[in-house]
Amino acid sequence: MQNDYYVKEQKIIEKTEIEKEMELIRTIIKTREELKAANRNFEYAQDDLVDYYTYQIKANQAKLDYLIKIAKTKGIEVDMINDLRFSLWDEEEVG
Repeated sequence: MQNDYYVKEQKIIEKTEIEKEMELIRTIIKTREELKAANRNFEYAQDDLVDYYTYQIKANQAKLDYLIKIAKTKGIEVDMINDLRFSLWDEEEVG
């Protein structure tokens, strides 16, 4: 069991800083989209779903705040995130 933990840790260490930053940016973009979807769904929610989407909005906002804080410490700017989002969309359309 100790060996499994070491292998997992090794895979994280093997990533380059650029790969880590790209993954962080992708996670920010994904979380931002999930937050937008939760906000849209909240507007039409009824009964118990109001509580569910309220939770989703709070959770995604907290996650997004945390990820942006990390990005700022790494010197990643919002413009870089937007540029990557648009380039990812272009790759998805081509692929």
